[in-house]
Amino acid sequence: MQKQLSLSICTLCLLLSLIPSSASAYREYFTPEQKAQLEKIQTVFVDVLTITDKGGVDAGTLAEVVTQRLSEIGYVIVRDPVKSHDVVLRLKCEQRKTWEGTTVTGGDADLPDAPSRLWKGPACQLTYLLGGMKIKWQKEVRTEFEDAVAAAQTAQAPDAGRYAMAKLQEALEKYEFPLLLAAEWGHADRLLKLLDSPDTSQARKIKIMSLLGEMQADAAMPKLREALKDRDLAKQALSSIGNLGRDGIPLLVEMMNTSPQLEVQAAAAKSLGQLGGLHGDASVVLPLLAKLQDPKTDWTVLTEVAWALGKIPDKRSIQPLYDLDKKLQAIRDPDNITLKKLKEAVFWSIKQCDTWDQYS
Repeated sequence: MQKQLSLSICTLCLLLSLIPSSASAYREYFTPEQKAQLEKIQTVFVDVLTITDKGGVDAGTLAEVVTQRLSEIGYVIVRDPVKSHDVVLRLKCEQRKTWEGTTVTGGDADLPDAPSRLWKGPACQLTYLLGGMKIKWQKEVRTEFEDAVAAAQTAQAPDAGRYAMAKLQEALEKYEFPLLLAAEWGHADRLLKLLDSPDTSQARKIKIMSLLGEMQADAAMPKLREALKDRDLAKQALSSIGNLGRDGIPLLVEMMNTSPQLEVQAAAAKSLGQLGGLHGDASVVLPLLAKLQDPKTDWTVLTEVAWALGKIPDKRSIQPLYDLDKKLQAIRDPDNITLKKLKEAVFWSIKQCDTWDQYS
């Protein structure tokens, strides 16, 4: 029985190791031919449909917003379907959204900008077609209100449908769909160029770095290193580095041990866990253990170190984690939220490492 249980757990671990992470799998459903098409996308045909309770209205203003925003990152936009284009970006903007389904559960389907089954108010649904085929990528932009008629009356607007379209236009002016598309299409070069621009806001740079990490864009490493000099960007840069290759390990270890900022130390430890788990690289274990056993390590940093060790199950971590757990259990401070989080992290990682050692 014990032997069968061990075999079952080992088999499960093997299967889990074969499942690609969200970062590496975000475009795995494409064929090699489609991936080649995505890489070459330059010209985008923008197709906008607007529907109100009174019928269709002019989509020109909404199309201009989409055109201007995609042009910011270098795409050429056409509005005539007869003209040559590489991809079709389709927006269906409605006063009362018609449900058209969504992607499968998990991944993008669970994000806040995924199509909502519950929302029946004004919305723009964004999809794209590659080679005439609708791709799984779907996003949705919504207004702050669900009832356009009531909202228009409150705002003393004469036409509820046009009022809803105007508010959807404002939402599209803020929504970062151009960045999402560039990432979806694998155009890291466009994102890096925007990241390097002095006109790009800090908030937008953080979003770009997050996407570069999800894409596992190794070409982003020099820019991410540079971003570490900026206190406002350092945390996201470290998180993105945690999704890249093993070359980032020495840098993450250095930042964890030498940064004067506790939030940067914690982010570096978290990224070491991400990177080690992603690549199955146990070389990050010893630096993390050294940080775990350093009496000067702050509890907030220690929490991320503990979580990180649990993501790379290793028998070397078991005793140090048990030792730390024993010390923590002796501290009676039920109102200390930081202590509570640290205890949770240590307990979880002990389970991961001890179970792994027992059945591997």
